[in-house]
Amino acid sequence: MSARGPAVDRLLPLAGLPALDVPAAQAERAGELAVRHGMLRERDVDLADPVITRVERFAAERDRPAVTDRYRTLSYAELAAEARRIAALLEAEGVEPGTVVGVGGERCATVIAAFLAIELVGALYVPADETWPAGRVRDVLDQAGASVLVTVDAGQTAPALLEGAKEAGCRVVKATAELEPWPGEPRLDALDRPRYVLFTSGSTGRPKGAVVEHQGMLNHLWAKIIDLELTGADVVAFTAPLGFDISIWQMLCPLLLGGRIDVVGDDVAHDPEAFARAVDDQGITIVELVPTMVRHLLDDLAPGSLTALRWMIATGEELPAELSRRWLDAMPHARLLNAYGPTECSDDVTHHTVTAGDLDLLRLPIGTPIVNTRLYVLREEDDGTWSACDIDETGELFVGGVVVGRGYLGNEERTREAFYRDPFDRASPTGRLYRTGDAVKLLPAGAGGEDRPTLQYLGRVDRQVKIAGVRMELGEIEAVLQRHPGVGAAAVVVHEYPAR
Repeated sequence: MSARGPAVDRLLPLAGLPALDVPAAQAERAGELAVRHGMLRERDVDLADPVITRVERFAAERDRPAVTDRYRTLSYAELAAEARRIAALLEAEGVEPGTVVGVGGERCATVIAAFLAIELVGALYVPADETWPAGRVRDVLDQAGASVLVTVDAGQTAPALLEGAKEAGCRVVKATAELEPWPGEPRLDALDRPRYVLFTSGSTGRPKGAVVEHQGMLNHLWAKIIDLELTGADVVAFTAPLGFDISIWQMLCPLLLGGRIDVVGDDVAHDPEAFARAVDDQGITIVELVPTMVRHLLDDLAPGSLTALRWMIATGEELPAELSRRWLDAMPHARLLNAYGPTECSDDVTHHTVTAGDLDLLRLPIGTPIVNTRLYVLREEDDGTWSACDIDETGELFVGGVVVGRGYLGNEERTREAFYRDPFDRASPTGRLYRTGDAVKLLPAGAGGEDRPTLQYLGRVDRQVKIAGVRMELGEIEAVLQRHPGVGAAAVVVHEYPAR
């Protein structure tokens, strides 16, 4: 069993992170190139107020619908009241600031209330999806050190959730328990307070828990608001499974503006025709899907559908140019955003609005940094040092700024493999630099119609190969093959044959 207690006690401190070996001249050059090519983007955003504070402010000023699911619609006042009832339940269970609380069950309005309750008491949120097998539930709750699992289901809780919680030594409590609302002020004493833990797949077969800070989470919410030009009139579809990082912004971002969240159940989200009807019926304006689902949606789309949609966000997979062309032709009123980012950095770190000018490129750009994010393209030299890459040079993407998380909970070895002390920005709010493991290159201004340099994703760095001394990107070969009308999908591998 993992240790219980404050999560920060199981996080590697900044001083324990390795130093990235960047010679002084290269560090200076990397900073200069980042500034010159627009890979640093600074902007003041409101990182002080927790989400629950704004929810209660909207409830007091002018109450309005906040979230709708298949069972009910909650106004801002009702959502705030439910969050405070769950906060009282957590305090009765001995939850303290800095400890981890599991939330399990189906995607619904109660999940959002539970997140806000955890925010109120200063704890960390870790989700457990109802579709997970008991073994994964156990691993996640155990590694997170959660002592309580709050179940949010209106009916029967999935047996695997209960079994996994029991094996992890977690007490199970129902969010529907009736208690008097918790009367306290939000327990937010620092911007670098850890706010949630999301578990990603691990190469060892066990998931690893990426910890995101309050400031990183809020910065990402505001980045979505800024780049999508969100207002209180927008309705965001909450479609992501609870264990996916995009679920965080989908269930919180509209609450900063007085907008509405529409919770779309799996039965609808996985059925393109039913999903299109739901978007129209609920007046949904913002949708985020993986490109595979965007393709299915277009395949089954009826004429005159999705009239209220303003943005389609593609994420989680590489967005093909052919699919983008189909979207731009079929949905000229709804812009297409290519979003890229790792869970370890508070979700997306780049945005790119796709235009017709992008479609002649072998691979679409992933864009430029979101607010308060610093991106560096670096190349590892033969002596193990790192140097900065300029336009059209392939390197590995590193992320700095407020978005960088705290590492992996209780896993110092894996943290040291991906997180470094930031050698470029002495004023960094986190002091950390994240190594993505993704190969990218900077495209020059003018490529794809952009008036400034933009990043292009080339695949994982471990898919770069050398043949006869020549570096080759297998993903780039795949992209060329997939341009042929007779090729639906392609995978390129290298076979080595023994010398004769």
